Amino acid sequence: MSHIAMFSIGAHGHVNPSLPVIAELVARGHRISYAVPESFAPVVASSGATPVVYDSVLPDEAAGERWPDGGVEAMSIFLDEAEQALPQLHAAFAGDRPAVVLYDIAAYAARVLAHQWGVPLVQLSPAMVAWDGYTDDMAGVLAAIRDDPARPTYRTRFAAWLAEQGIVLSVDDFTGRPPRCIALIPRALQPHADRVDEAVYTFVGPSLDARPHQGDWPEPDRPLLLISLGSAYTDHAAFYRDCVAAFGGLDWQVVISIGRHVDPAELGRLPPNVELHRWVPQLAVLGRASAFVTHAGMGGCSEGLYQGVPMVAVPQAVDQFTNAAMLEELGIGVHLPMEQVTPQALRTAVLDLVGSPVVAARADVLRAAGGAARAADIIEAQLRR
Repeated sequence: MSHIAMFSIGAHGHVNPSLPVIAELVARGHRISYAVPESFAPVVASSGATPVVYDSVLPDEAAGERWPDGGVEAMSIFLDEAEQALPQLHAAFAGDRPAVVLYDIAAYAARVLAHQWGVPLVQLSPAMVAWDGYTDDMAGVLAAIRDDPARPTYRTRFAAWLAEQGIVLSVDDFTGRPPRCIALIPRALQPHADRVDEAVYTFVGPSLDARPHQGDWPEPDRPLLLISLGSAYTDHAAFYRDCVAAFGGLDWQVVISIGRHVDPAELGRLPPNVELHRWVPQLAVLGRASAFVTHAGMGGCSEGLYQGVPMVAVPQAVDQFTNAAMLEELGIGVHLPMEQVTPQALRTAVLDLVGSPVVAARADVLRAAGGAARAADIIEAQLRR
């Protein structure tokens, strides 16, 4: 049995994708310590890992706190988190250093710890990874960050923190290319996958567990439509009203996950076939669903693909626009920009997708990628080093 440590941040889209890999490692006899904020300790414990709780300064999704929309402001809070979490984690692991460090893309303190401990480091990425030519291809998107007046101060501060920790990498190298990465996404959703360095990055596809701690979902007696904008971008009452208008007249069960920010009264009187929830066990619902209207977060895209559910993507921020475009390019979803959403557009998009044989074929490809078992094999190879 080896001691392996995993480090993540308090966000569902970062913690959930790693849990099946952790459960697989536990099943193989390894002892896993998982550093995470208190609100995520129960879900981490459900995987068989031992939660190592640290105080966090990031928005608390469990309390309904909101994340910045992006840019330097969003990047800065991850540096804030790393600076204050690092001393806590040093103390928590004193005398119990792991043999391998696993880390989420935003858990900067983990890369520092692995360097200082002199142990192998493996990133578990829940999102798309950089490819050869990424900076040039994404120049338009990156320009807003490059031109942000707050960027020079942020980079100077980041570089000073790295130097203080004995890290000789530049800020771009530290936050960019990892020494080894397991991408927990379908290769089909990776832009320019043919230009990704296979010596560093391995796509194992979605690693999805049954999540018994979240509960099951009953078998519907008619087609089921799930509508969700994830956990962070849910303050869109007008969008939910459009969904009610679009699908209220269908002989479907319509499940809308509205999050914490919208008052159900804002949606008015609901048709009998429409139900609202603050939260649903998404993977379980998708196992019963015929279609999925999603914000196109990578977690939701992966779960929808794995369950073979056609998707209408209504992206809200960050990588969701790229994910939505990839779904459409692959023929397994439709990209419907938020500004183009109407009840008729939503209804047409969903009904046109249902029954597509392409979706089922893609799901078979995803299951063949190896998932948690392949990820665990890669991690165990690091132990043998």
